[in-house]
Amino acid sequence: MLKTSLAGLRARRLRMLLTALAIALGVAFITGTFVLTDTMQAGYDQKFGSSAGKVAVAVLPEGSGDQALPEGLLRKVRAVPGVTDVHATVRGDAPLLGKDGRAYGDMPTMGFSLPSTGPLQRHEVVTGRAPAAADEAVLDKATAEATGYRTGDSIKVLDPRGGPRTFRLVGTVELALDRAYRGAVGFTPATATAMTGAKGYAEIDVAGPVSTQAVAAAVGGPYEVITGRQLGDRLATANGADTKVLRIGLLLFGLVSLLVSAIVIYNTFAILIAQRMRELALLRCVGATRRQVFGGVLVEAAAVGLVGSLLGLAIGAALGAGAIAAIGFFGADLPAGAFALGLRTVAVGLVAGVVVTVLSALLPARAATRVAPVAALRSEAEPGTGRLRFGPFRIVVTVLLCGLGLGLAAFGALVMPVGESALAVTALAGGLTFLGAIALMPALVRPLARVIGAIPARVGLPGRLAMENSRRAPKRTATTTIALTIGVGLVTLFAVLGASVKATASDRLEQQFPVDYALRSQLGSDRTIPRALAETLRAAPEIGSVTEVRWADGGLDGDDRSIGTVSGPAIGKVVKPEIESGSFADLRTGTVALHHNAAGGRSAGQTVGVTTRQGPRTLRIAVVFSGDVPMPEILVPERDFDAYFGALGDTAIYLKVKDGVDAAAARTAVDAATKDHPAVNVASATSIKDQFSRAIDTMLMVFGGMLGLSILIALFGIANTLTLSVVERTRESALLRALGLTRRQLRRMLSVESMIMALIGALTGVVLGTLFGWAATRAILEGALFRLPYAQIVAFVAIAALAGLIAAVLPSRRAARASIVESLSSE
Repeated sequence: MLKTSLAGLRARRLRMLLTALAIALGVAFITGTFVLTDTMQAGYDQKFGSSAGKVAVAVLPEGSGDQALPEGLLRKVRAVPGVTDVHATVRGDAPLLGKDGRAYGDMPTMGFSLPSTGPLQRHEVVTGRAPAAADEAVLDKATAEATGYRTGDSIKVLDPRGGPRTFRLVGTVELALDRAYRGAVGFTPATATAMTGAKGYAEIDVAGPVSTQAVAAAVGGPYEVITGRQLGDRLATANGADTKVLRIGLLLFGLVSLLVSAIVIYNTFAILIAQRMRELALLRCVGATRRQVFGGVLVEAAAVGLVGSLLGLAIGAALGAGAIAAIGFFGADLPAGAFALGLRTVAVGLVAGVVVTVLSALLPARAATRVAPVAALRSEAEPGTGRLRFGPFRIVVTVLLCGLGLGLAAFGALVMPVGESALAVTALAGGLTFLGAIALMPALVRPLARVIGAIPARVGLPGRLAMENSRRAPKRTATTTIALTIGVGLVTLFAVLGASVKATASDRLEQQFPVDYALRSQLGSDRTIPRALAETLRAAPEIGSVTEVRWADGGLDGDDRSIGTVSGPAIGKVVKPEIESGSFADLRTGTVALHHNAAGGRSAGQTVGVTTRQGPRTLRIAVVFSGDVPMPEILVPERDFDAYFGALGDTAIYLKVKDGVDAAAARTAVDAATKDHPAVNVASATSIKDQFSRAIDTMLMVFGGMLGLSILIALFGIANTLTLSVVERTRESALLRALGLTRRQLRRMLSVESMIMALIGALTGVVLGTLFGWAATRAILEGALFRLPYAQIVAFVAIAALAGLIAAVLPSRRAARASIVESLSSE
C-alpha cells in the first residue's frame, strides 16, 4: 500500500505541489519569524557581551527610579586593591538644539559621560573620536543622522538653567549598554555633570583583576555590585523582551496562515478522494482493507506536508534574512548577529507543517474508507455536484453557532463595560460566528454566485457558463472560499477598527479639548515653562485664549498622586470634561475636583484627604468628572495650588487661535513668542492628529501585510480547486470546444469562475469583518464612533477579484491547450 500511495503522488505531482505550496507559505511565516527574532537576539547578545567584557565590576544604585550613587563612593572604589581604572557614568537630561534653534525631539536628549581613552571606553566610536576637552561633544549615530549634524559641526545644548552652550562635535558613537531612544549627547565626565545637573552617578564601572566581593566590601551600603557579564546579560535580556513580544505577535499571524493552509489542504484532499472513488474501490476489490486505504491517504498527506515544510523552511529562512536587511535599509538600528537558523526552528517548522497537513487530511481519509468495492463498477458524476441537502443536525448547529456568536457580540459591544473582558467576549463571538459561517456557507454559495455572476452572465456565453459552474458544487466552492473569507475578514476588521478609533479620538479631541497648539518644556527636572511666556502669548493679537496647566507631586488618601490646576475660566470653555456629579462652578477655595479614576466611588459633596507640600488637607469634592482630557485627575483652584505648592511654572500651555486669523500668521506669532525659549516644544493640533493617524495607519499596514499571506494561501486554494476541476471536466471542456467555444472563451470562462469564487469569499469576509470591527471598537472604546472605510473595503474586494483572475491563469491555459480528440476519448 505504501508503494501504491507513493506512486499516486508521483502521478499527481502538479496537484500535490500546489497543495505543498499552501503549507509551505504557512511554515515559511513561522520559520521567518524565528529566524528574524533569533538573529536579532544573537546580535543583541553579541553586542552587549562584547561591550560588557570591558567591565570587570559594575556598581549600581539598589532598586529602580531616580536614585544615584554618591560622589564619595568613587574614591572608595578607586582604593580597592587590583582596580586599574574606574569610570563614573553621569546621565541626565541635556536638550540638544536642532539646526532650527529648537529643542530636538519630543523629549530631551540624554546627556552622558564617557572616557576619552582607556579600557572602559565601551561605546563604539563610529566617526571621529571621544570628547577630551570641556568644549567637545559626541552624538549617538541615530541622533546625528536625524538632525543632520556631522563631525566638525558646532552644536548647541541647553544647560540646567536653560542657557545654550556651544560644543564642537568631534565624533559619533554607537551606544552599547546605554539605551537612549530619545537621543544622546556625550561629554567628558566633568562637562556631563555640569550640563545635566546630575547629583551623583548613575553607575560606576571598574576595570582590573578585582572581585565583586572586594568592591562590595569597600562600598558597603545599599548598592548593587555585579560583574560586567551580569550587566551585559541584564540589558541583553531587557532587549530580548522586545524580541519575545515581536515573536509572539508574528506567530499569531503565522497561526492564521496555518489555519488557512489547513482549510486549503482539507479541500484539496477531499476533492482528490472524491475524484479517485473508482481507484479506491478497485483497491478494495483487490484486497486492500479500510485501514490500509486510511493509512495510504495519510501517507500521502505526510509526504506532502514534509515536502511543503522543507520548502517552507527554505522560504522562511530567506524571508527572515530579507526582513533583517529591510529593517536595516529603512534606518532601524539593529545589531548584526550571526544568521540564526537553529535546530528548534527546523523542528518547529517540520512538525507544524506535517502535523497540520495530516490532521487536515483525516476527514478525507475517513471518507476514503467508506468507498464500497462496487463503486468501481459504476461511473460517477462530478464530485460535489447534485442537490444540496441541509440536514436537521446541520441546521441546528448553524443556528446555534451563528445565534450564539451574534448574541455574544451584541452583549460584549452593547452591554458589558468597556475593557479586556468585553474584547475577549467579542473575540469568542467572532470565532463562533465564523464556525457558523462555515456551516452556512454551502447554502449561500448558489444565491451569492447568481448575484455576483449576474453581470458577467449578461456579457456573453463564457460568463453564463462560469456562473453555472461556480454554483454546481456548492460544498466545494464553500470550502474553497472560506479560506479567503478568513484573510479578508481579518483585514477588514482591522481597517474598520482603525478608522473608528481615529474618528473617535479626533472627535473627542475636538469636543473636549479644542485647542490649536500645545506647548511643553524639555528643560529641568520638572520641565516647566516660565509663567511669563503665557503672559506674552496672551498679549499676542492672534491668540484667542491661553490655558495653563500645572502639576505637582502630592497625595490622595495616603497614596502618591499628582495634583494640578488649570488657569482661569478654561474649564467648560477650552477643556470640556464630562460631568458625573457636581459642577465646576463649585470649585472654590477648600474644594477639589476628581476624575472618575481617582474618585474611588465618591461623589460631589463628600470629603477627601489630600497631601500637599504644606501638609495634609481635608477638601470637599466639588465635582467628579470623566473623559480623556489632558489635565490632572486631582484638580484644585489656581490660588489654592499656589498656596499648597508655591508658584511653580507651567507644565503645559494650550493655545486657541482667534477666529478668522490665518494659520500661518498664528504660527508666526507663536514662534516669535517662544523665540527666547528654545526648550519649549510647540506642537500643533493638526500635527498631533496626524502623528496619531500615522501610527494607526502604520499598524494597519503591518497587520495588512501579515494577513496578506493568508490571502495569498487562500488564492492557492482557489487555483488548486480550479486545477482539479479542469481535470474533472476534461471531456466537458472538449465537448464545449467541439460545439464552437474558442480557446479564448474557455480561458475567459474559467477566469470568471475563479473571480466569482474569490468574490464570494471576499464579500463574506467584508460582512463578517465589518460586523466584528464594529463590535471590537465598542468593546475597547467608550462611546466609540463607527466609521466604515469605504475606499479600503472597495480596494480589498477589487484586489480579491483581480487575484482570483490571476489564480486562474495556469488552470485556464492548461484547459485551453488540451486536445479535443484526446479529451473526448479519455475515460
